[in-house]
Amino acid sequence: MSDSSRQMKAVTIPEFGDAEVLRVATVPVPEPGPGQVAIDVAYAGANFAEVLYRRGVVDVPLPFVPGIEVSGRIRAVGEGVEDLAVGQPVAALSIVDGGGYAEVVVNSADLVVPLDGLGIGMDVAAALPSNSTTAFLVLDRVARIEPGERVLIHAAAGGVGSQLGQAARLLGAGHVVGTVGSAAKIETAKHFGYHEVITRDRIADAGEFDVVVDMVGGPARRAGLDRLAPMGRLVVMGNASGAEDIGIPANELWFTNRTVSGFNLAAFSAAFPGETRRALGRAVAAAAAGDLRTRVETLPLEQAAEAHRRIESGTTTGKLVLEVAAL
Repeated sequence: MSDSSRQMKAVTIPEFGDAEVLRVATVPVPEPGPGQVAIDVAYAGANFAEVLYRRGVVDVPLPFVPGIEVSGRIRAVGEGVEDLAVGQPVAALSIVDGGGYAEVVVNSADLVVPLDGLGIGMDVAAALPSNSTTAFLVLDRVARIEPGERVLIHAAAGGVGSQLGQAARLLGAGHVVGTVGSAAKIETAKHFGYHEVITRDRIADAGEFDVVVDMVGGPARRAGLDRLAPMGRLVVMGNASGAEDIGIPANELWFTNRTVSGFNLAAFSAAFPGETRRALGRAVAAAAAGDLRTRVETLPLEQAAEAHRRIESGTTTGKLVLEVAAL
């Protein structure tokens, strides 16, 4: 923590642009309001969502402190918060208002889960709120996966892809196939619950699927839709390729008995915080039991720009987290 109790270190977006616009700055320490907690941050997850904030794809007020997930300890509790206590270790989803790339973040208590006695490292705990929570919500709440179904997951070696394959198995999928952008990522993805991993150019030969989850967009989205079985469900949750959107005619869905749904974690968390917190708790419990594995690489908070460059390069596997303080 910085010398002044009223000031803290944070990484800010002072203007929209490439990774080099990120700046380490000194900003006021936030205080929790009713229904909120302040958290001394140990680690903050690095995600593609924060890249979108930095590019200006998501309209946020500048200067803005990004950071959609953290681990740490409760620093203070606001009025009306009764189930969290000062000093308690927690994982938190800070996606609604951001602020995780800082020594202190204020967050809705509804999106905070205790870690007491679970034996989860703070670095791993920071990797769970976004990707792992998303995995359970997408498959269970949106795709409504049924036991024995065939599931196809794009970007299987990435942060959220590494969790989706495992969550699909935990939810009873019969066969889970992951796609990756290059053969170099196949072996990495195989460690994350997939029965089979293929490069995306082989999708046409992969058979039919009851559920396809796509965060890549462009040709991968169209290929996933084409591989849906009757009554199959495509869930759209990103456009990492940056490709132009594809048109999906409603008549095509009508004639083929297929469904296309969208999922955005920020919007879902704002609308359904209780359900989001339950999914986060489910993810934390699965990780504590050893049923959900994460591959974590840490960088200092000051190297947030490097984390963004790696994410944008498409070469990362597993999860990058930023070390803020050793708590």
